[in-house]
Amino acid sequence: MITLQSMPQQEMTSVSSQSGGNDSDSASEGAAADADGACPTRSEQDDQSEHVERHGLSNAQAATQQNLRAEYAALRQRTIALVGLMGAGKTTVGRRLAQKLRLPFFDTDDAIEQAAGESVADIFAHRGEVEFRRGERRVIARLLEGQPHVLATGGGAFIEPSTRALLQERAITVWLRAPLDLTWRRVSRRSTRPLLKTPNPQQTLHDLWQARAPIYAEAELVVDSLDGPHDATVEQVLTALKRRLNA
Repeated sequence: MITLQSMPQQEMTSVSSQSGGNDSDSASEGAAADADGACPTRSEQDDQSEHVERHGLSNAQAATQQNLRAEYAALRQRTIALVGLMGAGKTTVGRRLAQKLRLPFFDTDDAIEQAAGESVADIFAHRGEVEFRRGERRVIARLLEGQPHVLATGGGAFIEPSTRALLQERAITVWLRAPLDLTWRRVSRRSTRPLLKTPNPQQTLHDLWQARAPIYAEAELVVDSLDGPHDATVEQVLTALKRRLNA
């Protein structure tokens, strides 16, 4: 398991939604030299010259963009599943990550609601959590049979053993780990969380954190999601994915 922590003073913070949404991000990396010192091929030189002509980029910038595209292509080979407690930012980070990687994006709660014709809250109220988890697993299994994508899972999906095993087998799992106080600030803005419809929802959230954190820690990658721009957390996830790729 690879853990990526935020640097001090730089706090990081329906079946499908496709990655081409309204959010737009620009990716840039430092210029990278070829690891073996090999000369670029003729086609690579032509590609770089084309970038210089069309975008006014230097050869170094064109090479950097070319390397970045190659890195992203390698990251598009498997589904990336974001797991973690409610309020960790899985949907927002997941959607922006999908845009970066040019992958489809799916949110399991949206997919469940469309399949069931009911909201998550209504499913809990009318059918109970056990039945919800069964339906959740069926939806996740179906999504994982498709092409690689970015998947934002519900807070309890990774807790259910068979769903967790399925995600670990067919996807790269990433725990977005947010501090409890930040999580509470986020979830307290909405009253639609079925598991928080209790006399003391803040204590309930604390209890869920205590019980679930050791299970979330079984994810392949752990990335801190702290207060601040979600784009910073997206970059943290990308860095962790690249480290995994190069490990």
